[in-house]
Amino acid sequence: MVDETEKERMKALDDRIAAAKAKQTPKPKPTEDAHSNAELGWRMVIELVAGLVIGFWIGYGLDAVFGTIPIFLVIFTMLGFVAGVKTMLRSAQEFQNRGRDGEDASRDDDERT
Repeated sequence: MVDETEKERMKALDDRIAAAKAKQTPKPKPTEDAHSNAELGWRMVIELVAGLVIGFWIGYGLDAVFGTIPIFLVIFTMLGFVAGVKTMLRSAQEFQNRGRDGEDASRDDDERT
């Protein structure tokens, strides 16, 4: 037979295990991380290409209107490239900050315990 103190110890142990399980946060699945990284990669490629295409067409249009050599085409394509790279860097910074915010939140939870 199990005496009362042994039952109390077992109940206390069960309570501590349940509390520890409740504190654990589920870790993201690797496929979710890979999926969000792929989305970021495609987003950055699209931003760069969009900047190039928009700059190209603005330059081409201005050259057609003014009847000039492709000076505006070159200038605006370069400006589109610069704008695309700037947008890519901003997206990368946003992604990095989003990851850092998640780490900070998990650290705050760990420090509270």
